[in-house]
Amino acid sequence: MALAMIDETHDPARTSWVPGADAHADFPIQNLPLGVFSREGEDPRGGIAIGNNILDLAALALSGLLEGEAMAAASAAAAPALNAMLALGAGPRQALRRRVSALLATGAPEREQVEPLLVPMAEATMHLPAHVSDYTDFYVGIHHATNIGSLFRPDNPLLPNYKHVPIGYHGRASTIRPSSVPVIRPQGQTKAPDADAPSFGPVKRLDYELELGVWLAAGNDLGTPVPIARASDLVAGITLLNDWSARDVQAWEYQPLGPFLAKNFLTTVSPWIVTMEALAPFRRPQPSRPEGDPQPLPYLWDETDQREGALSLDLEVFLSSAAMREKGLAPMRLSHGPASAMYWTIAQMVAHHASNGCQMQTGDLLGSGTISGPEEGSQGSLMEITRAGKQPVDLPTGETRTFLEDGDELSLTGHFHAENAVSIGFGECRGVVAPARI
Repeated sequence: MALAMIDETHDPARTSWVPGADAHADFPIQNLPLGVFSREGEDPRGGIAIGNNILDLAALALSGLLEGEAMAAASAAAAPALNAMLALGAGPRQALRRRVSALLATGAPEREQVEPLLVPMAEATMHLPAHVSDYTDFYVGIHHATNIGSLFRPDNPLLPNYKHVPIGYHGRASTIRPSSVPVIRPQGQTKAPDADAPSFGPVKRLDYELELGVWLAAGNDLGTPVPIARASDLVAGITLLNDWSARDVQAWEYQPLGPFLAKNFLTTVSPWIVTMEALAPFRRPQPSRPEGDPQPLPYLWDETDQREGALSLDLEVFLSSAAMREKGLAPMRLSHGPASAMYWTIAQMVAHHASNGCQMQTGDLLGSGTISGPEEGSQGSLMEITRAGKQPVDLPTGETRTFLEDGDELSLTGHFHAENAVSIGFGECRGVVAPARI
């Protein structure tokens, strides 16, 4: 498994001449995530986040400041989606990262040439970073799986297959949107436990799910599995992902085939891909499996992945009601926990997905499934926090919440931390709930 190595781009002593690119921002010079942006009247194109600005890759490709693989990557990123650039693989992506890092570093002699290529984020509209070829959502957060299972199967929270196989289901690529797109309350068919028959209307149990999204840079031929030792080579980077969920629809439709309309009305992602190269300082050993848990089958086991397949990442969720915003109150933190609560690694997700010969493609997006920690206050959904609506959350305005109401804003954040490394983040992943369109 060829994992990205730590190099000069991760140097904690390296600073940038770009305003806002300091060590306390999501986008210091050690991050340099990839995204797609546009300004009013202009076509979308690729960019790199630095501080409060975006480096325009289309303009950079025309600047004469690049050559070789870095030039190839920037030229491919001059499109409305990054698929062509991602498909070039890790080499060109890394070459562009190293060259951009040098151009943006304090003291760079090319500053005067690069400065006009920066676009303030305040003037930009963000788009999906890549055309989503296909979308699959996994279920690798074991504490979430246990919490949800305990609500419905207290004597048997985890089904027998959970610790043997990374569970997942196919989602809907057409409803994936970047941060800030409104969450229109879906309608659906539901049936209350005490009702004689189902009814149709706006859902009452609208929920969020705190997840990571995994962007694929490359795929495999139909019928050809991906060995786990090569699985990480297919991954371009990760993003935050919110799998909005209609719990009342889910309860009625879930059996016998699993998630459908309860899950496919909207999935929100943070618009920046934090690349595998940027993640090198934050790799950690995968937590040891509890004694008695089964050893994964050989196609799901790789020693390098076990040593470096987890990430030192803190995740948080914040809620702000319309009344809170009117009163100028800060968003309320609903949960906080580590991404190490994932039972399966990203490489195991990819390897299992392709193990039957399923064709993976550039631009495929994989969701991790809800990430919850073992402690109180680290749950990744309101379904868990409120015990399926039985224990409401108190807001600072005196309001309460069991599930999301119209006007609520839900925000996910994530920050990578490691000793002798500058922390990096994803940027925003948020959505405001709007009334159903009846």
